[in-house]
Formats: sequence, C-alpha cells, structure tokens
Amino acid sequence: MREGALILAKVIEELKKDARIGVTTKELDDSAKNLIEQSGGKPSFLNFEGYPAVLCTSLNEEIVHALPSERILKEGDVLSLDLGIIWKGYHSDMAVTLGIGRISPLAEKLISITRQAMEIGIRECRTGNTTGDVGYRIQNYVRDNGFEVVRELCGHGIGRKLHEEPQILNIGKKSGGQKIKEGMVLCIEPMVMVGDWKIEKTSDGLGYKTKDNSLSCHFEHEIAVTRKGPWVLTRL
Repeated sequence: MREGALILAKVIEELKKDARIGVTTKELDDSAKNLIEQSGGKPSFLNFEGYPAVLCTSLNEEIVHALPSERILKEGDVLSLDLGIIWKGYHSDMAVTLGIGRISPLAEKLISITRQAMEIGIRECRTGNTTGDVGYRIQNYVRDNGFEVVRELCGHGIGRKLHEEPQILNIGKKSGGQKIKEGMVLCIEPMVMVGDWKIEKTSDGLGYKTKDNSLSCHFEHEIAVTRKGPWVLTRL
C-alpha cells in the first residue's frame, strides 16, 4: 500500500503543476488518466458507484466528487483534486486543495486551516484512541478558527476496497466511535467550509456542494496505524 500511495502522491504533484489559469478540469482528468496508466496502476474512481471520470475536481463551493468538465480555471478559484489508484490489488486515496493564481486572504486561511486540521486528525490516529477522538479534534480546531466542518461526509478505512470500515467523521466525541487498532489503514479527510455546514448535491447528481454557496476545502492523506504511531503513506 505504501508503494501505491507514493505513486499516487507523485501523480498529485504533477497535477498540481498542471492546475493553472486557462486549463479545463477535463484536461486535468485526462492528465490523471495518462499518469496513472504510465505508472502501471489503475484508477480507483472510474465507474465507482457510477462515477464516469478518473479525477474529482471540486471548485469553490463544490466540496467533493465534482465531475471534470470544460469549465476553465480562472484567477482566484479554489480547486480540490481528489484521486485514487489501485496498485497490486490495493487502493490508495488522497486529496489536496490549491489556489489558482492569486486568491483571497479568506481562501488562503481556509486552505491553511483545513490542511492543519488534517494533520491534527492524523496525530490522533494512535492505538487506543477512537474515531471519535479524531473527529473531536478536527471539529474543534476548525470551529476555533471560524469555519465549519461537513457532518454528512467522512473519512474511511481503505484496502482491497476503496471504502472500508471504520467511518471517520470530522465531528465526534472523545472516546466515542470505534477503537483505532494497529494495522488499520485509514483516510483522514477534513472537509471545511466558510459558511454553514449544510450541503446539497451538485446539479449533475454526483458531487456535493455547500448549500449557501460558500467556499469549501478538502484535504486527505492515507495513513497506516503502527506501533510507533501514524505513518502517512501518501506523503512523499
């Protein structure tokens, strides 16, 4: 799984370079498909639960699972890239959010807080803690910084299937949820918005967006729970 996660992380790094003003999100999807094929892996998302693309490209108010299209990236956009690959029978999953050109101070803060919330959640992924501990820390950090977390979508276990137990919400109670055990591989993925926490489906019925059209952000790393603590598999 570490092998596949490193391949995925390298693909994401290449896509970040390609994500610039004037590029369409469909072009990014094409690039992701080509890079995965060159690596010898297979895309995890293509045809998963009816999703017809390789890459998820969520813009601004879109939170996750937005479909690539002919939409052109412009200055000030906030773009989330979410991608998964299959390597030797195992899935890996990762997401990053980046600004296109010059972005607003609010967008910069949102990206920074969401990335840090992910790191805080990762540090809680230790033997003896619970999934509720992870959500509790993420939720409180985000709210302390003036933003909200998505309540209806979550992180997850991963392995031979893309989505496995346990579910890892970005809200929670201390000691609540499922015990975290050595050997688990988990995806920690805070989804954060500037406005209200309520969400709705995108017009294509595949993705999710903020109901009040406020900016959103998404980061995700895949980690293994080891005796020494969390090991981030998707970190180069």
